[in-house]
Formats: sequence, C-alpha cells, structure tokens
Amino acid sequence: MSQPAKAGRARIRHVIPKLYLGKWSPGRLNSITDVPGVLVHTQSIEPDANVHTGVTTILPRRNWHEYSSFAGVFRFNGCGEMTGSHWLNETGLLASPIIITATSSVGEGYRGVTEYCYRYHRNEQGDMDLFMFPLVAETFDGYLSDPAAFAVTPEHVMQGIKSATADRVPEGNTGGGTGMICHRWKGGTGSSSRIVKGFDVDGKVVDYTVGVLVQANYGSQDTLRIGGVPIGKILQDEGIAPSAAEQPAGGSGSSSSSKEPRKDGSIIIVVATDAPLIPIQLQRLATRATVGLGKVGGYGSNTSGDIFLAFSTGNKVPSQELSMSNGPGLNPYQPLARAVQMTDNDTINGLFEAAADATEEAIYNSLAMAESMTGFKGRHVEALDLAKVKEIVEKRL
Repeated sequence: MSQPAKAGRARIRHVIPKLYLGKWSPGRLNSITDVPGVLVHTQSIEPDANVHTGVTTILPRRNWHEYSSFAGVFRFNGCGEMTGSHWLNETGLLASPIIITATSSVGEGYRGVTEYCYRYHRNEQGDMDLFMFPLVAETFDGYLSDPAAFAVTPEHVMQGIKSATADRVPEGNTGGGTGMICHRWKGGTGSSSRIVKGFDVDGKVVDYTVGVLVQANYGSQDTLRIGGVPIGKILQDEGIAPSAAEQPAGGSGSSSSSKEPRKDGSIIIVVATDAPLIPIQLQRLATRATVGLGKVGGYGSNTSGDIFLAFSTGNKVPSQELSMSNGPGLNPYQPLARAVQMTDNDTINGLFEAAADATEEAIYNSLAMAESMTGFKGRHVEALDLAKVKEIVEKRL
C-alpha cells in the first residue's frame, strides 16, 4: 500500500522541483518496486512510547524460492551485519528474501525467514530441500527505541514475506527505518529509481530499471548536503535543530546538563535492476551506491556499518536443492551448463550513474518523509525543516 505524505512532509522532488538529480528519469513510482517483479513490505512496530522499530522485507521476485538472482555485495565500512553475505560472495546468488531491521532483531529476522521456509516450502516427505542462508541486514535504532524490548518477532518477518507488494515503498518512519536517525535529523526508509534505455540480446530497444532502497541511520549534521549545498552546516550555523548527540541525556526537556554522545550510525543500501548483470558486475553496481552516499555527506566513519547489496532479476537461476533421499537430481560431479545473459561491460556506465543518482535521492527521501519523533527515555529527534531547506537550497541552485 502506498503511503500518503504526512502534513508538512513530501518527497524531495516535490520540495525542491528544480533540484538536479541526474540525467536519468525516475520510474513511474520512483521506487525500487519499479523494477519488474520486485516486491516490498514495511511494518512499523510501536507498542508503546519507548519502542519505535520495525521490519522491511524485499522479495527479489515473487517465486524467490524457485529461482535465485545473481547478486553482489560491497562493504564500504564494516561496522554492521548482513547475514548470508559470505555464501552470496561465494556463489554470486541471492536465494532469500532481504530483511532489513534493527541490530537487536537480526536473530528474529533470520528465524522468521527460516521458519517461513519450513512452514511453506517443505516437500511431500516433510523435508525442506531448498538450500539457503537468510539475508538479514541491520542498523541500530537504540537511541529512539528500547532494544531490550525485542519487539520484532519471527511472525512479523513471515507476515512481511507474505504481504510484500509492488506498490511504492512507504518512506520515512516506516519498516526497519522507523526509529532511525540520518545526519542527526530523523531519518529512516527511502527509495528511488531510474530508467536507462538500452538493448536486449536481440538488439531491440528496451528500458532497464535501477531501483534503490535505503535504511538511512548515519552521518553528522554538518556534513549533510543537498544538491551540493552544505545545508547541514548552514542550519547548524543558524542554530536550527540541535543534533541528537546534543540532546540532554534525560531526553528532551530534561534539566540535566550532561550530554549523551552518540556514535555515527549506519546505512544499508539495496540496489535492484532488471538489466542482465552477472555477479561481478553487480558487485561493481553496489560499489556505485557509495557515490550517491558521498554526495549527500556520508564518509563511512569507523563506527558506521555501510553495506550495500545489488541484485538482478535479468536471469532466472534455478534455486539449489538438497535432496534428503536418493531420488533423481543433479549430479554434483557432472558439470551442467546453463544459458545466462550479461550486459556488455562497455555499455554499463548508464547503470552505474543510475545507481548512484537513485541512492542520492533515496537518502533525501528518507529525510524528507521522516517525521519528528520522541522515543526511548524521552529522547527527541527533529525532522528536517523542509520549508527552511527549500528556502536555502533554491536560492543557491
């Protein structure tokens, strides 16, 4: 279900219509779900005033359990977690839903995907032949949400797998991004897409889509840039919206004079495309997300988990199965060729640019759509003042 913009919140293209976001046009929804076959679900879990967490689920294709997707991972900075990445790097194959949540909920994400498979994909003998490692990524929401509440359950994860749709991804305080902070303003989930014209294997003109979803929870206030304008430094100099690290330890309104330091957070970036890319090309595509992150002001600090995943739906690879019986199956000692397509490396630049530009815009959208939040221990984080941002940026374009 698409998300209506809350009062005073809007996506960055609506806030600053003249903002240059690259030469490639966005898809119809300007969302990762513009990539054909990609499905997403976000769920916020907020049982009380101290808990603001959630789960984001991405299905590479509806029949992900039958067909794997080529994929690649890039680690810009490794203070974070993405389970299953070792096997993904080993094989170049993504054979799992992608779950993005909070640091304290990685185990529930892993359990949820595994339990879903055992509940719905066992064979007639009661065994599960599907071989997979769940892919679960995280960023830390413990400033605004009590991590000891363990509010995310495997049932939430299973519900996300069952409920994923091709609608535009809800943004801001939603899904795994519910309690996240970006450049010390309220951050969260953001998405964007780009269309790149190209040719298929028969030489016919086709549109390839590159879509990006971010869970943005990183960055210093003074480094934030929008369209090259140092908006964070300008707002900081004007005394607008003190950073989360400057909030009193007792939360907003506390009489305590102590300050609570906060380490830099993290960002998970997922890049999807229907262009036929093989794993090494997808590693390269994931790397280009760093360009978009850098344009917004991310430096990959020592305590930041900046882990990027790119996958392609351009090839369908039968999922690996492990037979628990002696029945017929593939012989691991008899090599079997499969036909796959790949994009010519000499024609890949447009996809690189699209990934970088969509990443930049997705981060902007995570900030622009997020709302101010008061959470755990009364801590408060302001949303970015969009009217002020518009005023400052537009006169400098």
